[in-house]
Amino acid sequence: MNLKYPIYIPSKGRHESRLTIKALNNMGVDYRVVVEPQEFEQYSKHIDNKNLLTLPFSNLEQGSIPARNWIFEHSKKQGYKRHWIMDDNIEQFNRLNNNFQVKCNTGAIFRCVEDFVDRYKNIALAGLEYDFFVKSRCKWNPYRMNTRIYSCTLIDNSIPHRWRGKYNEDTDLSIRVLKDGYCTVLFLAFLQQKSQTQKIKGGNEKIYNETNQRKEFAESLAKQHPDVAKVVWRFGRWHHQVNYKPFKKNKLIRVDNYDDIVKDRVNEYGMKLITINK
Repeated sequence: MNLKYPIYIPSKGRHESRLTIKALNNMGVDYRVVVEPQEFEQYSKHIDNKNLLTLPFSNLEQGSIPARNWIFEHSKKQGYKRHWIMDDNIEQFNRLNNNFQVKCNTGAIFRCVEDFVDRYKNIALAGLEYDFFVKSRCKWNPYRMNTRIYSCTLIDNSIPHRWRGKYNEDTDLSIRVLKDGYCTVLFLAFLQQKSQTQKIKGGNEKIYNETNQRKEFAESLAKQHPDVAKVVWRFGRWHHQVNYKPFKKNKLIRVDNYDDIVKDRVNEYGMKLITINK
């Protein structure tokens, strides 16, 4: 299943683990890993050079923000309408079927998201929910509207915003596009199984280690968006809490040829549920 839009994986210090890369390899999905120049040789030992992109800078001490914005512009220069950006510590991707999570060995799930998003004019961000938020004992809709999107994001290249700050950049970008009247779509039909933050060395571990129980993370977002975000203490550390209710009024706007491209039928995109005997 070929995708419409490119997948970028900014990565630093994780040439050994390569979780997202391994997951996409198993799914037969193409991607580009974006690395700083001093780490190119380490990554090239494990990844074909055609799948590597080298940043024109290094060690800016700004987390992944500079790399994310470079990726944004790179995809635009390549002529793409949208691009995917994924964290480098996603272990696998699942499909939620009858409240049961099944590992996906196909990139069809990403093409499903792309086709859905392209039916509307005003979806700025779309992505996959974390698997641990979707409990089997509950009933779930296939997607949730106008909330935060992070770690695995399909971005409309026409939006005026870029990544900024040092903390909670995903939530900040989600709030900014929602304030502009755009929509976001978080898919629960398809899920990402992401490794626990700081469980794997590399990435933004230095930024995490420099904070006071991540209080700086929460305070940064509350300062950027005092009208909808506040700082709370939960589960033994500081968190941000965002009120997304003001964005319920943001409604999807169909493309002009919606009726021509959306048919009243089920499309499984070639996916089949199979049992593997071990």
